[in-house]
Amino acid sequence: MAGTSDKPFRQLCKSLGAGLTTSEMVVIQEHLLNSNKSKYRLDFSGEQQPISIQIAGSEAQELALSAVKAVEYGADIIDINMGCPAKKVCNKAAGSALMQDEQLVQEILEAVVAAVDIPVTLKMRTGWSVDNKNAPTIAQIAQQAGIQMLSVHGRTRQDKYTGLAEYDTIKTVVNQVDIPVIANGDITSAKKARQVLDYTNAAGVMIGRATQGNPWIFSEINHYLKTGQSLNPVPLEDKKCTILQHIDKIHQFYGDFLGLRLARKHILWYATHLDKNHVQPFWQTINKITDREQQFKIFEDYLNQL
Repeated sequence: MAGTSDKPFRQLCKSLGAGLTTSEMVVIQEHLLNSNKSKYRLDFSGEQQPISIQIAGSEAQELALSAVKAVEYGADIIDINMGCPAKKVCNKAAGSALMQDEQLVQEILEAVVAAVDIPVTLKMRTGWSVDNKNAPTIAQIAQQAGIQMLSVHGRTRQDKYTGLAEYDTIKTVVNQVDIPVIANGDITSAKKARQVLDYTNAAGVMIGRATQGNPWIFSEINHYLKTGQSLNPVPLEDKKCTILQHIDKIHQFYGDFLGLRLARKHILWYATHLDKNHVQPFWQTINKITDREQQFKIFEDYLNQL
C-alpha cells in the first residue's frame, strides 16, 4: 500500500507476525531514482529477508528493467502490481488497468520472469469491471509465464474500494492454477481470515487496510489459524509502547520535516483504533503541530491518559 507499507511499518508488521511484507509500489526509472520518494522506498537496509519489491509500469521492457534494478536494490522477490485502482496509476495504463489487455499482460509477465533469477509474483484484482472478471484467465496466463504466486483482491478496478469484496472469483482462480493463491480484501479479523481461507481454499491471506492502526491483527490471525481460539487481547500498555516506538522510527527514518507529516496518518489510525469515540478533538489539536518533538510529546500524553 503506497503511503502505508514503508520501511518502519514493514518492520513493525514483521515483528508482529506478518509472514511476508511487500514494498510500496515503485516505478524504478533512472530519472526518478534520485527523488526523495525513491530514496525512501528503495531503502531495505537492516530489513529481515525475504525482501519483496513491488514494481509498476505499463510496458514489458520497462518492467523487465525495473525488475533488474530491484534486484540490485536487494529484492529476493519481485511483485508486479496489477491491482492498484488509483486514477494516476490507471491513467498511465498501469496497475489494474493492465487487466484490460491480456496480451500485454502475457508480454509483461514473460519479460519480467525472463529478466531475473528470483521468484516473480503478481498482485491483481478480480477483473477490470463487474462485467469483465477475467482474473481466472490472467491467472492461467501468469502460471504459464512462470509467476510463482498470485494475490487476488476481491474487487474489480471499477469497484475501487467501495462495496464488499467477493471471494467467488478468488475461489475460481484457486481452482484454475497450481501455484499458490493469496486472498485479499475486507479481511478485518482472525475469524474472517479463517472463513475466507475455508471458502476459497487459498494458500494464505493478505491484509491491507485492516493493518492501519492495528498491526496486531497478524498475531491475532496466526494464533486463531493455529489454535482455533482467539488470542488474548494485547495489554494496552504494550500497545502504547509499540505505537510510540513506531512513531519514533518514522521520525528517525524520514527526518524532522517529512517524518512529522508522515507520522500524522499513523497517529490518526492508532488513535481511532484505541479511542474512536473521542478522537476528533485530539486530532484537531495534533494535526496543527509543526514540531516533531512536540508532536511526539502530545501523542504520548494522549496515550497515557487512555
